[in-house]
Amino acid sequence: MFSGEDRARLRSDLISGARADLRVSSAALLGSGAVGREDRWSDIDLALSLSGEADRANVIADWTERMYCEHGAVHHLDVGSGKALYRVFLLASTLQVDLSFWPEPEFRAAGPSFRLLFGTVAKTRAASPPDVEELIGLGWLYALHARSSIARGRPWQAEYMVSAARDQVLALASLRHGLPAREGRGIDDLPADVTAVIADALIGSLDSDRLKRALATITESLLHEAENADPNLAGRLAGPLGELGR
Repeated sequence: MFSGEDRARLRSDLISGARADLRVSSAALLGSGAVGREDRWSDIDLALSLSGEADRANVIADWTERMYCEHGAVHHLDVGSGKALYRVFLLASTLQVDLSFWPEPEFRAAGPSFRLLFGTVAKTRAASPPDVEELIGLGWLYALHARSSIARGRPWQAEYMVSAARDQVLALASLRHGLPAREGRGIDDLPADVTAVIADALIGSLDSDRLKRALATITESLLHEAENADPNLAGRLAGPLGELGR
């Protein structure tokens, strides 16, 4: 297990490497490390802006080799975000290190957890929240599949579908309360009366009756959120969602 000192030492080394790499025109810290809110479990999140002349593939390959050869990486995962690439490394110490590589014109603060270390940033664009209608649509779609999975005697698939539907409802609730709606970042800040209702959709057993109760809870909660977000759509969904919950 890594310590806070290990994390700080590695972060300092990576920042020094970024300053020394002439292909990196700007760098920033993201996440909790950018705003002084790190805890025992925080990772390292470093964003690198690449100059227009830099060979992106070579830069990424060189930094990847550094992580494996010098810092004990055992695996990595690539996550795309627009024109940026997030390469997420798992170290032997279980420390997570996110290195993101950005074209210069796209290097900008996507939120408050951004601290420029050197260089410049492009003009900030407001991040778009998830689409409400899409969240509602995914909610009823997962609920449909949950019902059929229960009926077919496929409890593990049913659990997956109920949980996926619950995620959409919690995202809708987060949006309604002005909280971050992506990746569950706002859920723990929701009012207790909101989460108390949805908590009944947590799956504690693969028993068919328990799955049915969880599905009933989540369809009722989905309709409630739909009524707050789009009353006309909620009116059209009331009948089908009521049927799914029975």
